Amino acid sequence: MMDYKKSKAATTTISRNIDSMAEETGNIYETVMILAKRSNQIASELKEELNQKLAEFASYTDNLEEVFENREQIEISKFYERLPKPSLIATEEFLEDGIYHRNPLKDSRKVKF
Repeated sequence: MMDYKKSKAATTTISRNIDSMAEETGNIYETVMILAKRSNQIASELKEELNQKLAEFASYTDNLEEVFENREQIEISKFYERLPKPSLIATEEFLEDGIYHRNPLKDSRKVKF
């Protein structure tokens, strides 16, 4: 897993020139799909990581005082809420050429039957 806590991605939305982003693939739709797929990967990794950390606090007895006193759990949740959104992290990775992608239809080796 990548360390998303050290990502240089902005935490707010930035207007981007989609035409310049699509230069690498030659297709805006393909670029958007690459970003969407990577964003989904990042989101699922972050969710899994957060769930693992919150599982440490799991209590099988419902105690009302524990619900209000668990500051560590609240701090962990707030930390993850402050991280850049997965779509912004994916965009930053794409702009830094950090996403491997290929289109099998564009490969020069085409099989003919």
